[in-house]
Amino acid sequence: MSWIGKIARVGRIVEPGPDAPESTVTPPTGVTGSLQLRHVDSGSCNGCEVEISGAFSAVYDAERYGARLVASPRHADGLLATGVVTHNMRQPLLNTFDAVPRPRVVIAVGDCACNCGVFAHGYGVVGSVGDVVPVDVEVPGCPPTPVQIIAALRTVTGR
Repeated sequence: MSWIGKIARVGRIVEPGPDAPESTVTPPTGVTGSLQLRHVDSGSCNGCEVEISGAFSAVYDAERYGARLVASPRHADGLLATGVVTHNMRQPLLNTFDAVPRPRVVIAVGDCACNCGVFAHGYGVVGSVGDVVPVDVEVPGCPPTPVQIIAALRTVTGR
């Protein structure tokens, strides 16, 4: 039997995704089930970046819920920010935030982005992401798991 015949006979072998969480954020106008995000690392240890990579990998596949990372803030609906904001990254974060068309959503990923985490009161730290730009969704954890990141993205996409 050919592999095409086996596919036709067996059908789709995947488990359905979990139900969408209650949405607490109003998605930007024009966001219809998808969310284009520009990632900004404003001073992290890269733990959150590893978990974000996992969330967008083939295993967790955040894109099936409508979230996608883009290279330009001009093409984004929002920011996915990680890490504490350092003095050197304060202005680039503001520039990226200003480059994202309005209305926009900001998602702070990890304890450092939410409340400075272990880097609180460091000499090179300006503060958390919320101290520099308005944050709509926070994903706590050091680092948060891909499941937690995807759950936060789904509150925005509604999928």
